[in-house]
Amino acid sequence: MPLSRRQCLSSLALGLVSCDRVLTQVYREALGEGLPEKLPPPPAGAEVDADFHLLSRATFGPWPGELWRLKRLGQEAWLEEQLHPERLTDTACDLRAERFESLSFSAGDAYEWRKPVLRDEITRHTLLRAIYSKRQLFEVMVEFWTDHLNIDLEKGDCIYLKPSDDRDVIRQHALGNFYDLIRASAKSPAMLVYLDGKSNKVRKGTSDVPNENYARELMELHTLGVHGGYTQQDVQQAARCLSGWTFDRNRFWALNASEAYFRPDWHDAGEKWVLGQRIAAGGGARDLDRLVDIVCGHPSTAKFIAQKLCRRLVSPEPPQALVDRVAAEFTRTRGEIRPMLRVLFRSPEFASSRGQLFKRPFKFMVSALRALRAETQAETGVVEPLQRMGQGLFQHPTPEGYPDDELPWMGTLLWRWNFALELAANRVKGVHVNLAELRRALHIKPESWFAALIGRAPTAAETAALQTPEEARRVGLILACPAFQRC
Repeated sequence: MPLSRRQCLSSLALGLVSCDRVLTQVYREALGEGLPEKLPPPPAGAEVDADFHLLSRATFGPWPGELWRLKRLGQEAWLEEQLHPERLTDTACDLRAERFESLSFSAGDAYEWRKPVLRDEITRHTLLRAIYSKRQLFEVMVEFWTDHLNIDLEKGDCIYLKPSDDRDVIRQHALGNFYDLIRASAKSPAMLVYLDGKSNKVRKGTSDVPNENYARELMELHTLGVHGGYTQQDVQQAARCLSGWTFDRNRFWALNASEAYFRPDWHDAGEKWVLGQRIAAGGGARDLDRLVDIVCGHPSTAKFIAQKLCRRLVSPEPPQALVDRVAAEFTRTRGEIRPMLRVLFRSPEFASSRGQLFKRPFKFMVSALRALRAETQAETGVVEPLQRMGQGLFQHPTPEGYPDDELPWMGTLLWRWNFALELAANRVKGVHVNLAELRRALHIKPESWFAALIGRAPTAAETAALQTPEEARRVGLILACPAFQRC
């Protein structure tokens, strides 16, 4: 007897569900996402556990079982492991996140894709990496540099160019060298389009003047900072250094058609002075490298980057002594990122900063999904709530990136609370959680959820506020409570 169309579709749907369940088992049992058979009880002290604190800052939130692993390794060994992500096998995450073809294409080739597909794939890829990657500190720094070198998908052709920028600029240099990161960003087709560098030309015999947009943001946002000591004349001179660099996706016959390239006939070849340093005439394309060395090597850049790192990872008002030590390490190593992070995470100022950072929407959502070991493909049920919380990925309209300050996020707390309750109740579309299974795997009692999710014992007031016989509601309230909004 032939099957009806409805029966065929139902069978296919059941098959896909079964496939997802099989993959989940493979991820957990064969690819390193499983839990040890016996775990210690969750932290029971009045203050957030020190190792839980490190996980809350150097990752997007503790994954079940990772606290036990950190305690077994020790903070030094765990941190070194995270600082060298290439040493960590990340197969399970790769299987989830490498399905998106558009992210492997060069800038020019991406024009063949439809905008909604490009937007969907880079967003979901970013979410899946943040949720499931074992290379968590790397992903934290990817988010940091994505904000630092912000590019809005909605401007011009940026939606076609940002995937290669994410791959070849941000991810390539996230734990590398700051000078190399800025140099790569300056030549990125996405950045050239976003900040109008592609039209920066000074042709002889014309009235062309340098386009200063990128030069200004290079100094104000990417290197020295708004109070870094540069002048309008420095901006003008920097724009002259950068003139001639452009991007044109229609160069079909060029060997590097998908890359930025240098046009000597658009370049101001004269002598320049930037921040008191001379750049000799006739440097051509090398003027860009000389400019990057000057602005990255300025003392204000070391202080500005150190301040931003400490604000993101330590405290909204980080101690000046720590900022100075991180800045000194930047100067000593000529912008190496790993040594700065070692100084930061090993510092007593970091150890004493527990609970001082307010989670931005992206970190809140990812930390909640990680805490409950959620299964998701990061589809609409996850992407739309993040939009409502105010942090749609790659959509901040101005070059400074999404803010670290608390105030801009206070108006969207209701969306967080709704997401927390829906997640714990297993009612978020496209997301699956199993509290009973997770509780058994963690070997915790129903009343121990707070300590497992927050890293400390609840206060008397918190205990009273969480009195409900329904486990899912209790867990949802914990994810919505003020303690989980901070780390």
